[in-house]
Amino acid sequence: MICHGQWMPVLMMVAVHFGFATVNVFLKKIIDKGLNHLVIVAYRQSISVVFLAPIVYFRERKNRPKLTIHILCQLFFSALIGLTLTQYFLLRGLEYTSATFLCAFLNTVPVITFLLALPFGLEKVNVNGLAGKVKVLGTVVCVGGAVLLTLYKGKLIPNPHLQATNYNVTSHAKMMISSKKTERWIIGSIFLIVGCTTWSSWFLMQARIGKRFPCQYSSTTIISFFGAIQSAILSLIIERNLPGWVLKGKLESIGVIYCGMVGSGLCYVGMSWCVKKRGPVFTSAFSPLTQIVVAIFDFSVLRERIYLGSALGSILVIIGMYILLWGKSKEIEEFDQLKQGQAAQQDERCDAVSHVIPITSNLTSS
Repeated sequence: MICHGQWMPVLMMVAVHFGFATVNVFLKKIIDKGLNHLVIVAYRQSISVVFLAPIVYFRERKNRPKLTIHILCQLFFSALIGLTLTQYFLLRGLEYTSATFLCAFLNTVPVITFLLALPFGLEKVNVNGLAGKVKVLGTVVCVGGAVLLTLYKGKLIPNPHLQATNYNVTSHAKMMISSKKTERWIIGSIFLIVGCTTWSSWFLMQARIGKRFPCQYSSTTIISFFGAIQSAILSLIIERNLPGWVLKGKLESIGVIYCGMVGSGLCYVGMSWCVKKRGPVFTSAFSPLTQIVVAIFDFSVLRERIYLGSALGSILVIIGMYILLWGKSKEIEEFDQLKQGQAAQQDERCDAVSHVIPITSNLTSS
């Protein structure tokens, strides 16, 4: 049972990011068809509400705490930060850059979360202890992998499915070196940095909300409801294109439904549960897994190009992730040992008092 409890958050986060990876594959196909990004976000959140509402009713209607105005306000801002603004900035960054660049930036989420958690006291680092040093080392290695993914391209890994697309590669390379493309790349990088920062902030907000309202399904449903309204309003303000809301073809319909059920429903429930169980840094540390799975899909299914820099950077990211997780586990062990030591000392004091009281009473009675 102990091993099961320790490994369940790990398995949950692996499943969550596998779900995110498959969602990204669907999104790539849908966006290639021309569907607006913000429309996708609004549909995702709406479908998430419809999918999770029956689960909420049957699983949490009896043991759900009272939903106060204060909690609703927290959930509203959680949706604004973690869903609406995060997806808006990330999609704008994706518009100016590329999917690979987006995934590389998402690998900075554990570091940003770790840095944001320090001033709020949600994470502590004892640089003199082993656990603190390991956490710092894992963070540095993870960032190093993300930098390598971004800056080092390297040689093309051979893929037999790409022999007929050399002309497109050359054309794309010429576009990338143009000054206009470089300017767009910088603008996109700024959007991605802001998006990763807002997502990291969501982990910290969810950690506090989970203590007051520890119902993952209800919390995710309410957040998705607020996110759907916010995304719809934002899309209507920015785009003002009502015909763009019409889904055309089976791919768009199936893709949007799957993204809503899995990407905006079950995955956010899993992340909220892991935040409550193991903390925000532990949960965000699994973010690099999405890129690993997406790279596998890109290479084998979508037949995209993968370069040596991407492979080496992914290896560094996964190593840094496990170093950070090991540091977190050591920190939990040290904390548990400290609690056991304090409990033992308290028991010894109680035993001493229990021995003193009868002796004193006997002397008094005599």
